[in-house]
Amino acid sequence: MKKLTVFTPSFNRAYCLHQCYNSLKEQICKDFIWLIIDDGSTDGTKELVMDWVAENELDIQYVRQENQGMHGAHNTAYDRIETELNVCIDSDDSMPPDAVEEILTFWEANRSEDVSGIIGLDVRTDGNIIGTKLPDHIEKSTLFDLHYKHGVTGDKKLVYRTALSKKYPYPLFKGEKYVGLAYKYYKLDEDYPMLLLNKPLCIVEYLPDGSSNNMFRQYRKNPKGFAFYRKELMKLPFAKKTFKFRQAIHYVSSSLMIKNRQFIEETPNKLLTVFAIPLGIVLYVYVLAKQN
Repeated sequence: MKKLTVFTPSFNRAYCLHQCYNSLKEQICKDFIWLIIDDGSTDGTKELVMDWVAENELDIQYVRQENQGMHGAHNTAYDRIETELNVCIDSDDSMPPDAVEEILTFWEANRSEDVSGIIGLDVRTDGNIIGTKLPDHIEKSTLFDLHYKHGVTGDKKLVYRTALSKKYPYPLFKGEKYVGLAYKYYKLDEDYPMLLLNKPLCIVEYLPDGSSNNMFRQYRKNPKGFAFYRKELMKLPFAKKTFKFRQAIHYVSSSLMIKNRQFIEETPNKLLTVFAIPLGIVLYVYVLAKQN
């Protein structure tokens, strides 16, 4: 049985998905499954993937669903994955030729029930690391501590033990299609740290239609999802008050967008939320102004 699933959520990305496919065909180690979650594409993605299945170059699993957004596609992926490990490679990204080999070799040498997986590096198409490298003086860290304690910046590639990544599914809100993916990652931080692997595992290209480049639009269209996300981050036992205060500001702003008059009663930290109201109102007005 294969040990790794590479899963790719995709929505109308037929024009760039071939880059991911080509990089997976070039992997030195082919001991993986490629799971594609087609999140309701209307651009011929299915026909494209079926052609690749017929080529029989990779072990490809294809699942199509009604559009639910990135977090809904992640839910479906985690429900389907059966391998010990999994890693998400987005539809506009690719993997260096040795990435799968690096993951499996490193895990074989360091596997443990006391970690939730591996943190590796994201690099740009020119080979430069996104943000900073991982610290050399530690072997393990939670994702949260990596950024807020050790000062690591930039996106990093996360390889999770599947048994754990099935925990904490993302909620789906009617009419909305976004919940921050870090909700699951920070919840898993409460269980175990992750092993650090200072190797490039993903080549990232930020496209104009990517979710990271449309955050204000996401913020306006998905206020329930954002309110849930910020409320959950306020609950993190290991987060400092400054971090929780920022979440409270966003929580207030999103609560105003959905006209939730019970937001103070529903917050996990009433005092912090009350203090955040003035800045939350400012953020709310600012986001609305960006809409015009």
